[in-house]
Amino acid sequence: MSKNILNYRDHGGVKAEKFYKTTLFQGNYLMLGLNCLEPGQTQPLHDHADQDKFYFVIEGTGLFTIGAETTEVGQGGVVWAEAGAPHGVKNQGSERLTILVGIAPPPK
Repeated sequence: MSKNILNYRDHGGVKAEKFYKTTLFQGNYLMLGLNCLEPGQTQPLHDHADQDKFYFVIEGTGLFTIGAETTEVGQGGVVWAEAGAPHGVKNQGSERLTILVGIAPPPK
């Protein structure tokens, strides 16, 4: 397969102590990553002062917080956190939550 094409299923993983994350692609203007949260795992509330971020839910359901709003989002849902907005996610479900994450510009 090309270095520019991959299947996310080949890059998922599990960490018992903390949610699993990996970088799929990173260029000068965008980073795409994969986050896998097992039931009960959380990505704590945080922000990126100078980076916009999106989450695309591939599998499972998560409780997403953006600023003061918290919403349950399932497969196919897209969540947007503009630069400076506090955001995080919790897997309250009974199956893995798999999320495609995009950050622009990428972390330095």
